Amino acid sequence: MAEVILTVLGSGSRGNSLHLEHGGRAILVDAGLSARQLEARMSRVGADTAELLGVILTHEHGDHAGGLKTFLKKKKCPVYATNGTKDALEPGLATAEWRSFEAGARVEIGGFQVETFPVPHDAAEPIGMRITAGAVRIGVVSDLGYVTRLVVERLKGCAALLLEANYDEAMLRDEERRPWAVKQRISARHGHLSNGAAAKLVEEVAGPELRDLFLGHISEDCNRPELARRAIEEALARAGRKGVRVHETSADEVGERHEIGC
Repeated sequence: MAEVILTVLGSGSRGNSLHLEHGGRAILVDAGLSARQLEARMSRVGADTAELLGVILTHEHGDHAGGLKTFLKKKKCPVYATNGTKDALEPGLATAEWRSFEAGARVEIGGFQVETFPVPHDAAEPIGMRITAGAVRIGVVSDLGYVTRLVVERLKGCAALLLEANYDEAMLRDEERRPWAVKQRISARHGHLSNGAAAKLVEEVAGPELRDLFLGHISEDCNRPELARRAIEEALARAGRKGVRVHETSADEVGERHEIGC
């Protein structure tokens, strides 16, 4: 049996949440789906049977934390967040059981060891994370405008990665419904990762331990899953890692439960 079960409950502009289970206990990374959807999707794949130890947030934006207030009314558990994220959310979540820390801190949540690191995004104090449970390491980088050397170093040695591949550069440029200012925000150094930037990151960090790669936060208007997949698979081929399984994710549908580490 695998040491960690990973389920992407949803990933995209309409909501993000990741469920990790180990030894009958679990954590959520982000709660950007509605509370009803979070509960329904966990139930649908059997992820609601594990003891939920807490929710850890990457940052305060609604597509990552919007369902938290209602969810906590039903699921009493601590919320782990950077000081900046907590300060941004606390006025609307005053009754939450906060466990705050500085970006870069190591956080222990039961049997989950979470190494956090700062990422460049237009939020108060956003983070990526490398989560270790048993002998398995899982990297999570959701929203970031460019790849720092710290991001590269922290994502090396992971068995699984959840990585943003938000937009195709040509599709973003040609998309007619978005104002130019919005396009600039998306492609800026504190915006989101393009397929090309995500592919370069994958080429740098894909080592012999990597088995599964999940493409997250794919834009519905400025990207297509097949474009993101092609860019990542070409990067994996250049890195000599053709055997890595690449999974697409969606904000609309819960993903399958994946056993990581077998």
